[in-house]
Amino acid sequence: MHLHGVAQALLVLSAVAALGLGLGQIKIGGVKLGVGGALFAGLAFGHFGIGMDATMLGFAREFGLVLFVYAIGVSVGPGFFEAFKKDGLALNLMAVAIVLTGTLTAVAVHVLGGIELPAALGILSGAVTNTPSLAAAQQVLSDLNVSGAGAVLGQAYAVAYPFGIVGILLSMLLVRVAFGLNAKTAAKEFEAARAAGYTAVETVNVVVRNPAVVGCQLRELEELKEMGVVLSRVLHDGTQHVVSAEDVLAEGDVVLAVGPRNKLERLKRLIGPIADIDLKAMETTDVAWERMVVTHSAVLGKSLGELNFRANHNVVISRVSRGGLDLVPGAHLKLQFGDILTAVGDPQSFAAVAALVGNRSKALLETQMIPIFIGIALGMLLGSLPIVLPGLPAPVQLGLAGGPLVVAIVLSRLGHVGPLVWFMPPPANHMMRDFGIALFLAAVGVKSGTGFVDTLLHGDGLRWMAFGALVTLVPLLVVGIGGYLLTRTNYLSLCGVLAGSMTDPPALAFAQGLSSSEAPILAYATVYPLVMVMRVVAPQLVALLLWAA
Repeated sequence: MHLHGVAQALLVLSAVAALGLGLGQIKIGGVKLGVGGALFAGLAFGHFGIGMDATMLGFAREFGLVLFVYAIGVSVGPGFFEAFKKDGLALNLMAVAIVLTGTLTAVAVHVLGGIELPAALGILSGAVTNTPSLAAAQQVLSDLNVSGAGAVLGQAYAVAYPFGIVGILLSMLLVRVAFGLNAKTAAKEFEAARAAGYTAVETVNVVVRNPAVVGCQLRELEELKEMGVVLSRVLHDGTQHVVSAEDVLAEGDVVLAVGPRNKLERLKRLIGPIADIDLKAMETTDVAWERMVVTHSAVLGKSLGELNFRANHNVVISRVSRGGLDLVPGAHLKLQFGDILTAVGDPQSFAAVAALVGNRSKALLETQMIPIFIGIALGMLLGSLPIVLPGLPAPVQLGLAGGPLVVAIVLSRLGHVGPLVWFMPPPANHMMRDFGIALFLAAVGVKSGTGFVDTLLHGDGLRWMAFGALVTLVPLLVVGIGGYLLTRTNYLSLCGVLAGSMTDPPALAFAQGLSSSEAPILAYATVYPLVMVMRVVAPQLVALLLWAA
């Protein structure tokens, strides 16, 4: 049987990925490589000459990378900008410090260690596992007419790359051991800090006792809007009904209010004390409640004020759940795909409201393919746009890794554009992410494995590896330990910063495997865009400054 072309490529990549993922599940000292095992399986295949067409190999590598970073962007997009506002400055400062320290270490390797400039730049790119950095170095050395630089760059990159991945994982473990940190504890602390910054929404029944509001129409109580409190139903003369703006409050009425916990004391001062009855528990045929999920594209991006459920359907939206958090349904709140609405009102109107918002739970499990391909295409365009920086001989680019990530973050944050919904079910997102990174690492391993042992054992291979270890470990340990001492950053967030500062997907996958928390991936996405630009610019600046000198 003779295989070639596409068939051979698929066979080799599938075998490498399967073997590598299997190896990644083996624990050594309580630690497993996870998806990183695909890289080492690929190195073995490449070393023994089991390869494929170079074009197919390049396509598999870049396609896998694009799938991975796009899925990451979609996952973190909705909470990305909020995370950046709160903790982004500190996280980005640590990431910038890692980039600068690593670059200076590579310069020292060249100046003090006697390593030629092309090899030093290859070590810098491989030690931080950044392929766009390698491409930028190749471009600038070509522009400077440095003869033979391409081969040396590639060999140095291949030698430094494997420990670049292992070194990041080792740094995460050393930081954990140094401070006695626990991943599960860090996950709980992260969620607790997240919850502390979020004002919970609660439901309360209050009795109208304040003489100042007795006889007032609800539309006259501007304080309710200021507090972000919604009244959903009222008990008047023994009968419940849905609240309307024309309702006049009478002494002894009981109203059901939904609002932020920290505003409920003010509500009691405005209307009256807590009632000894619960309107939700009372049997009535006039008022009921039902949860509905937003899946219809026609209402996406529209505010509750625009839809005006109360006037049009005699239904009040008392609560909106989004991403596991309950939001107060103010008039300006715009609906997003997957929002869960709590509707209170006339049971006869629920069918019409459900038809309006969609209420198709199965839609949350359906993967919409058109937005994925549009998003990836836009990411390719953004990544190819030249970014002109003063003093550089050629424009820099975000590349295949940076472009799709930025586009996915922005689009998923927008939620939708017309009928296109930038939502991906979690199972589909995880599958796309894992498939992409396994494909990427398998291809990188196969390519680097060819001649890897010869390069390592002859000439300057061992020196390159040793210097590469320095370029990997020095910035990570200095900033990781120093950053934790100074800022007490959550351990899982710190792992995300370490992985993001090296733009290293396997390290992120390893950090995610420590717990189910989103802390690593949020931190990774927070620092990644700035770091990617710096990683592309750094080798060009170093080459320009040192070669000219």
